[in-house]
Amino acid sequence: MIVVILAGGFGTRIADHSELPKPMIPIGGRPIISHILDIYSLQGYKEFIIAAGYKREVIKNYFKKNKKKFSNMNIQVVDTGLKTFTGNRLKKLKKFIKGENFMLTYGDGLCNIDLNKLVKFHLNHNKMATITAVHPPARFGELVLDGNSVKTFKEKPQLQKGWINGGFFVFKKKFLNLIPNKTVMLEREPLSKIIKAQEFMAYKHNNFWYCMDNRRDHSNLEKMCKFKKVPWL
Repeated sequence: MIVVILAGGFGTRIADHSELPKPMIPIGGRPIISHILDIYSLQGYKEFIIAAGYKREVIKNYFKKNKKKFSNMNIQVVDTGLKTFTGNRLKKLKKFIKGENFMLTYGDGLCNIDLNKLVKFHLNHNKMATITAVHPPARFGELVLDGNSVKTFKEKPQLQKGWINGGFFVFKKKFLNLIPNKTVMLEREPLSKIIKAQEFMAYKHNNFWYCMDNRRDHSNLEKMCKFKKVPWL
């Protein structure tokens, strides 16, 4: 099954790397997009379409320069426009996507998801789309109190209340026909249509997920790269 990675974003909120496309910002000495490729390829998914935009040549040159490293994968970098919205980026890839279903994720999120279970869930319910629902990581340490006595303290744990969009989607290819030709965010009108039609299901992931949205997130991911085993693999 083909995997689409939305990689057209700017890295403007991560000041030290604002000159790079966001997916090319390094963590642990290599771009975050290469870690995303690991998540998929180590579970057997090796066909990738990268929807590039801002400084697309930086992405193309990286994969050209590191061809041997990614020799076990088929990676296409497609120019989808500089300021194109996510819905339009995806629609521009229609002719490149083969098969009845495809996977999609963002170029800034890491997760230790079991992709085979995700795909099985999608195929079993036979709806138009599946989104991975995750618990957001806490921004602050969590205290469990008994009166004024501290019983436990966890430094920035994964919250267990509330669900958010974690990326790691699976779509039927015919979903692309629902994306209008006008400028549109994937997360708005197209997904609203399938919610209304009851064609959108959520796969609940209760384990590690982290998005590199700002400088602090980048710093936290850098620290995680010093672990013996990174938490997203």
